[in-house]
Amino acid sequence: MRRHLMWVIGLTAYIIAVFHRSSLGVAGVAAADRFGVGTSLLALLSVAQLAVYAGMQIPVGVLLDRFGSRRMLVGGGLLMVAGQLLFAYAHDIGPAVAARVLIGVGDAMTFISVLRVVALWYPPRRNPLMVQLTGMVGQLGALSSAVPLVVLLRDAGWTATFLGAAALGAAAIALVAVSLRDSPVQEPQKPAVSDRALKASWEHPGTRLGLWTHFVSSFSGSVFALLWGYPFLTQGEGLAPATAALLLSLLTVGGIVLGPVVGHFCGRLPYHRSTLVLAIVGSSALAWAVVLLWPGRAPVAVLTVLVLVLAVNGPGSMIGFDYARSFNPAARIGGATGIVNVGGFVASILVIIAIGVLLDAQTPAGAAHPSLPAFKWAFAVQYVLWALGAAQVWRYRRTTRRAIPPEHLAAMRRGDPLPAVG
Repeated sequence: MRRHLMWVIGLTAYIIAVFHRSSLGVAGVAAADRFGVGTSLLALLSVAQLAVYAGMQIPVGVLLDRFGSRRMLVGGGLLMVAGQLLFAYAHDIGPAVAARVLIGVGDAMTFISVLRVVALWYPPRRNPLMVQLTGMVGQLGALSSAVPLVVLLRDAGWTATFLGAAALGAAAIALVAVSLRDSPVQEPQKPAVSDRALKASWEHPGTRLGLWTHFVSSFSGSVFALLWGYPFLTQGEGLAPATAALLLSLLTVGGIVLGPVVGHFCGRLPYHRSTLVLAIVGSSALAWAVVLLWPGRAPVAVLTVLVLVLAVNGPGSMIGFDYARSFNPAARIGGATGIVNVGGFVASILVIIAIGVLLDAQTPAGAAHPSLPAFKWAFAVQYVLWALGAAQVWRYRRTTRRAIPPEHLAAMRRGDPLPAVG
């Protein structure tokens, strides 16, 4: 029972972190008006946040192995609250970017800290399912940043909305500081992870397979939820704001429902995890092809199917962390998890920038917003990253399988989990 309580406390901190991360998604149009910027500068807000998140993953992994989850969650929470306070009072793009940077740093300290709580409180056999549940239930933060924030921005205004977000973050900090324990037993103080340990994690093909899995499976859903989905649905496809917000909520709910299914698959068929990853990528590319090639505006039913397909992107990216756990000893799990977590956010940054630049290039001066054809050409850039990522997953699954001892490989084919490393 106590392990479930610790998980719920850590999960609550992660839900609030996802809320902070996703709060710009439905505020993008309002942010463009408030700061007087175009689409490429608007993309800078998300890019700054994601770039810091990605860049901090390995340093945060090292610090996590040194200081433990509770201290890292409290520190990250304080940074995100500071970021939301600054964002609430920002009136131009400079302070707004600084605010999103603070949120990105704090967010970077959260998810892998909660994964460490899971690893220390739960037995290894239950880890894949608990990681999926953590990642997917955590997306309730994105759900709470969709419809409620649209209503608050409309009725209460910009400053009150983001002051409320800061207050929510402060409550999460208090909960973690008072109640969370890093592990069932008191952990001894540990030295920082050495460069040699990080190098060993990076050089194992299983870690790289995890990184490319996270890279290729997560960016389409992330970019849609974090920034460009709402403008695409409202300005491009002509949906009402409430309908677009409901579709973004469906993206989150779908991920929550599908996460345990993916976790169960990985637990039962660990040998075929990469096959599932490639299937997720293929289905995302196909769903987008239907929407992008549809003459004119796509029906709501087609857009709903797209959202449901993208909903499995999040669960698919969690498979990358299962690879990090499978092929690295516990002493370097923080660093290995940080390496994996870089992948999807680097991909998301590249796609967010590319879409913003392509939209600006195709939007005439003085136009109220980009046209639907401009959105379609911009979103087509995703196919470049899908091709690169799928090729790398295919490459590293082959090298990873060759690195597994034959008896362990046979056990995985039977559905047995890979024995603990180290």
